[in-house]
Amino acid sequence: MIRSTAALMAAALLLTACGSTSEERGITGAGLGAAGGAMLGAVTGLSVLEGAIIGTAAGGAIGLLTDKDTLNLGDPIWKKKSSQSSSGETTSTSALPGEAQTVRNIQSRLTTLGYRSGTVDGKLGPRTREAIRLYQRDHGLLVNGNPSPELASHMEQQIADSR
Repeated sequence: MIRSTAALMAAALLLTACGSTSEERGITGAGLGAAGGAMLGAVTGLSVLEGAIIGTAAGGAIGLLTDKDTLNLGDPIWKKKSSQSSSGETTSTSALPGEAQTVRNIQSRLTTLGYRSGTVDGKLGPRTREAIRLYQRDHGLLVNGNPSPELASHMEQQIADSR
């Protein structure tokens, strides 16, 4: 029982890395922990339900206690929506109003800093992602092409420093 619980907690730690806020990480951690716990319960002495309950608690707690700098598997799927461009390429666009504002701020700052991100429209298309990647590369940041409030702040500081 103790070994099973330890294995479940280790698995939950690896699976709770989706999202940039504690709430998102807790939700994804609980969901993934429940799934992992149910599987462990099915193959160990625990019942599926017991495994799922332990996994939910462990995954949710670990998700709440970690931050995106410790372990990061990207944004949860509900924060993104897919669209297909005319070339057939799938791109992500912002799904939530707050994200559109962050993208708009980043697009504006990219333009100010000389990066071509296209129209300042709050939509996260391929040109904006590429401009973000270039900026991240040029400034020694993790290159992932993802907008974030932290990235917008970094850009704002670069603009302030250049004045």
